[in-house]
Amino acid sequence: IRTKLLLSIHDLIFCRLLDCSITEEGYKALSSALRSNPSHLIELDLTENDPGPSGVKQLSDLLQDPNCQLKTLRFLGPAADEGCQYVTGILGKNPLLLRELNLSRCKLGDTRVNQISALLQDKHCTLNTLILCECSITEKQCLILTSALKSNPSHLRELNLSRNKLLGDSGVKNLSDLLMNTQFKLEKLDLCECSITEKQCLILTSALKSNPSHLRELDLSRNKLIGDSGVKNLSDLLMNTQFKLEKLDLSYCSITEKQCLTLTSALKSNPSHLRELDLSWNQIRNTGVNHLCDVLKDSHCKLERLSL
Repeated sequence: IRTKLLLSIHDLIFCRLLDCSITEEGYKALSSALRSNPSHLIELDLTENDPGPSGVKQLSDLLQDPNCQLKTLRFLGPAADEGCQYVTGILGKNPLLLRELNLSRCKLGDTRVNQISALLQDKHCTLNTLILCECSITEKQCLILTSALKSNPSHLRELNLSRNKLLGDSGVKNLSDLLMNTQFKLEKLDLCECSITEKQCLILTSALKSNPSHLRELDLSRNKLIGDSGVKNLSDLLMNTQFKLEKLDLSYCSITEKQCLTLTSALKSNPSHLRELDLSWNQIRNTGVNHLCDVLKDSHCKLERLSL
């Protein structure tokens, strides 16, 4: 394939390989061919192909080669490209080469969310971590984001939507639908201070029951409206032996003595996974502490850190 590429691109100036099912192997071959024989090529379009983990980096590195004549290397469609330019302008880095994208406290609005979602949908984007803390994400925008992640679900491992208080019922529902996707292997979910209600907590926990094996960290802190039924549904989830959560943050959640009993009963029945539990700034009182002490006495309890 390398010899063929050398022959075919030697005299080319523009090369469009739009949606040609080119994989990581093809990207490597292109990069190798252009390095060994820089040719006259000044524009290369690889939109809608599948570069694998290293394809984008191989060709992006090529642009740094002083012998390379390539001026334009295109991977993305128009909306995704605009999103890429926006992120590059803020962070000074190309998001296609990042594993973590942090846009915290950026007031994105519908247009930017659409652009970033188009970027997330593209196979050239292989983010592991997406942090959108305090971005005023609305119900509508949450739908756009989750729809994008559904179409390209295999890479993301950490999602932080903390301090977005406008997600609403439909936003949480769309997020929950995403969590039910077996291709979506999220390990860390942060919904701190998102005004999560009892109803929304039920929706979330129901989704996690149907796809329980991946999530390791869940932050629901500063959601004071999860109530009795929210704690009950969360406790039912903790009792599921398929659910292997290691870190749970319920600080500032107005947890009562009664709710603490519900939680500790669940932990007694499935004590072997949880490593960290934060119940600080709640109203669990002496009774709640006694219930927690009973859990700690269990030889199967693996809890390493308990915050009160």
